[in-house]
Amino acid sequence: MADTTVVEAIAVVSGVVAVWLATREHIGTWLVGLVSVVLYVYIFYGAKLYSDMILHVFYVGVQFYGWYSWRHGGAGRDPLPVTRLARRPLLTIIAGTLAGTALWGWGMSAWTDAALPWADAFTTVASFVAQFLMARKAIDHWVFWFVIDTVAIGVYVMKGLNLTAVLYFIYLLLCISGYRNWRRSLQDQ
Repeated sequence: MADTTVVEAIAVVSGVVAVWLATREHIGTWLVGLVSVVLYVYIFYGAKLYSDMILHVFYVGVQFYGWYSWRHGGAGRDPLPVTRLARRPLLTIIAGTLAGTALWGWGMSAWTDAALPWADAFTTVASFVAQFLMARKAIDHWVFWFVIDTVAIGVYVMKGLNLTAVLYFIYLLLCISGYRNWRRSLQDQ
């Protein structure tokens, strides 16, 4: 694969801006995020992180769904408010994430030459969940992202995607800010 430093840098910058916008509940997060996820499809294909590549293909569609959901997903097609998952659905989602990780990791290790199939499977499956929760404006997605970002940093450092590792460290910090901002918004409703 050709040198992807410039592409990776653009993906990193647009990714940081998109997450920063999400911490502010700004709908522009979805358009800026689209730039980042499209570039990461290319980057992860070249790095043989196939689960991450598939995830980013999914993200392309979720960018459109998230924009629509945030704009029209509330009562009476109003903007969607911040919500919190009840305990039972949250535990079900966590169990499903772990089961999905086991299945995806097994498949990637058995059928591909994926570099880090189990860690990549976890970040992929958990990210599917977190991204959907974000599109539905569930505050719980920030906790998912915190765990995902922690694991992802290690994966990207091991694969030499250092700018992406820095990006995920920034995401980790933005998770804290986002959770605090969304908690205030939830309390103000």
